Amino acid sequence: MRRLPPLAALRAFEAAARRLSFRHAAEELGLTPTAISHQVRLLEDHCGVKLFRRRPRPLRLTPAGEALAPVLRDGFDAFAVALVSIRPRTEAEPLRVTTTKAFAGRWLVPRLGAWREARPDVTLSVIGTDRVLAPGEADLAIRYARSPPPDGGRELFRDMYFPVCAPALVAERGKIASANELGRHPLIRYDWFGDDPTAPTWERWRELAGVSGAIESWSMALNFRVEEHAIEAALAGQGVALCSEIVVATDLASGVLIKAFDAGLPGYGFYPVYSPNDPKREIIEAFVEWLRSSAARAERQADGDP
Repeated sequence: MRRLPPLAALRAFEAAARRLSFRHAAEELGLTPTAISHQVRLLEDHCGVKLFRRRPRPLRLTPAGEALAPVLRDGFDAFAVALVSIRPRTEAEPLRVTTTKAFAGRWLVPRLGAWREARPDVTLSVIGTDRVLAPGEADLAIRYARSPPPDGGRELFRDMYFPVCAPALVAERGKIASANELGRHPLIRYDWFGDDPTAPTWERWRELAGVSGAIESWSMALNFRVEEHAIEAALAGQGVALCSEIVVATDLASGVLIKAFDAGLPGYGFYPVYSPNDPKREIIEAFVEWLRSSAARAERQADGDP
């Protein structure tokens, strides 16, 4: 007889190990961080060894945790694929694609007409969420990460962050001639997920641009929880937002947003994540290649090429 710990403890550890955060694991599984911590401790008691280094922060896996995490990740992926494969299928079952809300709404959706022309036979279901879905909830995830996820494919594209605003804001307050002058404009901030010190924030942009003085001297006019609201505020002429060039590519191309200053801050990469054993693999890979060609076309257009 197999002597296995409770499934809840295995799921909690796998999610926390993949996200390196009890809070993000709790959001993914619909639990509290305290419940995740309790389940992980149950698993540690079962194994007789610590799986996480909780102090000092950030959260890190121990050697035992590093050995266990990929085994559980692959196992849960295999369960998800097997369960999907035995479900009755119809030709109309959609290809489920998940990605961040901002990327889905501002980059992907405006270009889906070209996908429909290329593959009218494939119904697409786009799931815009900043939560990492559990295996089986989507066929393809377009993950936004600083480095390739353990199960991710070749990087689709990597972005840069620039200060952007509505043209009317610059016309009203005058052209921004230096990075230091940006501080006299109302700035828009939004919360960045996780605790990554390399996140593209105003503080890091100022450092890279060589801005002198304290950040407190700048006018942080608005703060939002989500990126889309910050972009909408910038479009409404309410201030300057630090935005992903990829996410606001359509707005920049149409001229409703402009770069307030040309100093850019490196962002993250977009990576396709899917199971190589997925029954929809042919369609998934066709969609991934369409994403690559669309990204290359958008980059050429941004450079002024046809």
